[in-house]
Amino acid sequence: MDSLGAASTRFGFDLFKELKKTNDGNIFFSPVGISAAIGMLLLGARGATSSQLQRLIHFHSSLRNTSSKSLSSYHPKKTEEIHHQFQKLLTEISKLTNDYELNIANRLFGEKTYLFLQKYLDYVEKYYHAFLEPVDFINAADESRKKINSWVESQTNEKIKDLFPDGSLSNSTKLVLVNTVYFKGQWHKEFKKENTKEEKFWLNKDLQAKILGMPYKNNDLSMFVLLPNDIDGLEKIIDKITPEKLVEWTNPGHMEERNVNLHLPRFEVEESYDLEDVLAAIGMGDAFSEQKADYSGMSPRSGLHAQKFLHRSFMVVTEEGTEATAATSIGFTVSSAAGYENVHCNHPFLFFVRHNESSSVLFFGRFSSP
Repeated sequence: MDSLGAASTRFGFDLFKELKKTNDGNIFFSPVGISAAIGMLLLGARGATSSQLQRLIHFHSSLRNTSSKSLSSYHPKKTEEIHHQFQKLLTEISKLTNDYELNIANRLFGEKTYLFLQKYLDYVEKYYHAFLEPVDFINAADESRKKINSWVESQTNEKIKDLFPDGSLSNSTKLVLVNTVYFKGQWHKEFKKENTKEEKFWLNKDLQAKILGMPYKNNDLSMFVLLPNDIDGLEKIIDKITPEKLVEWTNPGHMEERNVNLHLPRFEVEESYDLEDVLAAIGMGDAFSEQKADYSGMSPRSGLHAQKFLHRSFMVVTEEGTEATAATSIGFTVSSAAGYENVHCNHPFLFFVRHNESSSVLFFGRFSSP
């Protein structure tokens, strides 16, 4: 699974399973957004830190001809494919269309007196369409924080405000990497408002489930819903399915067009995560370690390590379509039945929004609490 689409599905599923250990309600995040932020880290990582980040976002399979021992070394040619795929996705997404709004933006905010390698900055701009904006963390940390928050707000149609709360950045902060993902699209076939009504949503009561794909206008993107047949069947399904199965089930060759009488709730989710502990639990511990982190490809000065990994996400689904956005930032310091059937999404379900050409998962979530 070394394509960006397959890797983002796998990474998203790993992250979801870790988040649900401490979250009983709704879960919502952007696998591609978080992966892009990690990709920008990977550009400057070396040694074991680089290998750890590659394994985390599931691009290590592209190194299968490499011995496990040599994975602890830095291989520019082998990691280049990872960044090239992000470059390709960002270029594809940046193409203008009148059918929907989709924007992925990356930005670096660096302490103006700190020395960053020009080669790193050139590569970040080349692959992630990001450039470094100098700020004064040393003398004006709070003003810099407000500046970063303002940029995030402008990139997410003012849906995500105050990504960095008061006091979250200090005069020891050297670099903040930020990624934002914004999407607003109309359904290929809109729901009729006059048919919208209040109904019960069963919070919890076999393994059988339906998978439904709903295209947005132009069919470049789709939302997929995985709905258990049983009211309390979601956990059983989560325990059984794998990222590979999810990719297989939602492959166009495996899905059939059917007439469906769909009941989907209007819903709005907004979630905020500090992902440091979650990412450390699934394999990113060294990135946050002052002693172990190696970002010598980012700066010639030693001691640079990730200090915070914040992620905020927002999504609203209506009769007309979907608006969804997410922002990620890293702070541094030194099966369906036949026929015409009813699909009633009135109990917990999984959902994700996918960019169809690349199969990249833009947003992933569990809706369990209206």
